[in-house]
Amino acid sequence: MVENHQADEIEKLRRVNDFFNQIPYQSDADLWGKDDYWATPLELLVHEGGDCEDYSIAKYFTLKEMGVAEDKLRIMYVKSVKLNQSHMVLTYYPQPSSIPKVLDNLNPQLLSASNRLDLTPVYSFNADGLWLAKSLGKGKKVGPSTRLSLWQELKKRMEQEAKR
Repeated sequence: MVENHQADEIEKLRRVNDFFNQIPYQSDADLWGKDDYWATPLELLVHEGGDCEDYSIAKYFTLKEMGVAEDKLRIMYVKSVKLNQSHMVLTYYPQPSSIPKVLDNLNPQLLSASNRLDLTPVYSFNADGLWLAKSLGKGKKVGPSTRLSLWQELKKRMEQEAKR
């Protein structure tokens, strides 16, 4: 990923999406023995497996490290219409008011959210906040992302990893 640091943002999105989508899918129950566990990017790579939120989290932090502004990135909790289940993707907003691009492990194409009729947005978050998604846009900010306990646990583990 280091050699991709100078690529334009859309190319960074493609490369990061392709890289993490190669990692085999494994459910949290199989991999961690828990119903829901948000793995750090390092845990995803070391264990060579993860699920949708693990891919989305790894893409988020990798793109941030590659210089993509954090306010352009949001992890979005959605409902997959096809699978009839909860799912998580990363969204990228080229401009604050634009419809985002979607980085997804189920669909490797980098598509606009308006072309992803198979996904129903529920909420999104990043380090700056938590938003309820009322449409394909950014939605209404409802508070800090600290309200998400799994996000807080993930960030603590990442801090511990950085100290090693």
